Amino acid sequence: MKLLRAFSGQNRAVVRALGHRNYSAPSEEYLKRNYANNEAEYNTVIGSITSQRRHYLLRDVYDDMMLDGVKPERDTFHSLVVGTMRGARMQDAFFFRNEMKSLGLVPDVTLYNYLISTCGKCKNSDQAIRLLDEMKMYEVKPTGQTYICLLHACAASGRLDRVYALVRDMTAAGLDKDVWEISYDLFFLEKIIELVEQSKGWSSLDQTKDNAENVMMGISEEELYNLPTAEYIHRRGGFIARMLTVYHVAFHACADLRDVQATERLLEMLEKDGKNPDVFILMQVMRCYLHAGDIDRGLKIFEDYMKSNRPPMIELYVTLAEGAMVGYTPRGMQLAQETLVNMNSRGFFLSFKMANDLLLAAAGEKTGGYTVANLIWDMMQARKMIPSLPAVEAYHNGLKEREIPEDDPRLMLVSKTRNNLKLKVGPGGGR
Repeated sequence: MKLLRAFSGQNRAVVRALGHRNYSAPSEEYLKRNYANNEAEYNTVIGSITSQRRHYLLRDVYDDMMLDGVKPERDTFHSLVVGTMRGARMQDAFFFRNEMKSLGLVPDVTLYNYLISTCGKCKNSDQAIRLLDEMKMYEVKPTGQTYICLLHACAASGRLDRVYALVRDMTAAGLDKDVWEISYDLFFLEKIIELVEQSKGWSSLDQTKDNAENVMMGISEEELYNLPTAEYIHRRGGFIARMLTVYHVAFHACADLRDVQATERLLEMLEKDGKNPDVFILMQVMRCYLHAGDIDRGLKIFEDYMKSNRPPMIELYVTLAEGAMVGYTPRGMQLAQETLVNMNSRGFFLSFKMANDLLLAAAGEKTGGYTVANLIWDMMQARKMIPSLPAVEAYHNGLKEREIPEDDPRLMLVSKTRNNLKLKVGPGGGR
């Protein structure tokens, strides 16, 4: 039962939840408090932890596995590295790689792809390139997926020289140009339009066992390559049209750069191409307008969609609320509040990530009544949702900056939650 409490948030780590093991204890007592006895059961636990996004527990599960004398095989290491990849925990990923090698198992190309993708998430191109060198040393042949993961790792850390070198290698290897162009030069604003004109589709590469294993592990190409659509790829209702992958990346880049002119040119190109924007593209257009300070046009995109016969999406509400808070203008904060109230009245509820992101954004308001931050906090409390420590600390600091009595019930609850989270996480934040 202690493991269940660890999964539900009462304890920081599996190994601490189980306590020290006494191997002289009777077998019945040992079995009663042990949560896995063989590799298959441990793999189930690893999958459960990864699905719950509690990636910081993977090292502790592995430690327990070693204490139980259960030898992990290649599939187990793949599951462990996939979990660290999804949690962007590069140190843990390399730890499992080293443990795998110490047991006499040479990482295969699929595992190297996961490791390189993790480096990309952590914006560490140096380690990604070292992994490529290690592959050559072990005579593990890189695939097209390997090079695309490397491209994203180098582009994310701004190493343009490495990007160009990799593109030359990919061209020499005869890899599919339509695919790697998705990654190439998207951080150059002036080349985004040219890129979209040249490549307007998504084509899969390497129809091999690597792709089959990714499917078995539940890893989409978007997640492996760190594309902006990765977290939405399984959404339905016209949220993502995979044929528009290049447009997705281009619109996302323009929104990040707050370039309204480039966004409108992309919309024109999309119309000339006979395509309608999916929900993800509309989110990026809204984000671009709102982050550029044009609340009216961002709101119009939202209202036009809601008037259509397409199903309402909570992501559009969240995008509007988050974008309206940019600059913390009185009108923007009022719009954010109205959007959240309207969303709640229609029966939509924020996910853990959405709520924390919004609370972090709203907590940055320095003037005004702090109404939006209070509203988001109350919505989370109504759903019995415990915020993350960074979100609670930001909200707590915002409350302390205002003239609120120390015995105010809201401030006391936030302070208690903050202290509990600090005790739970402990020094080091869960490794």
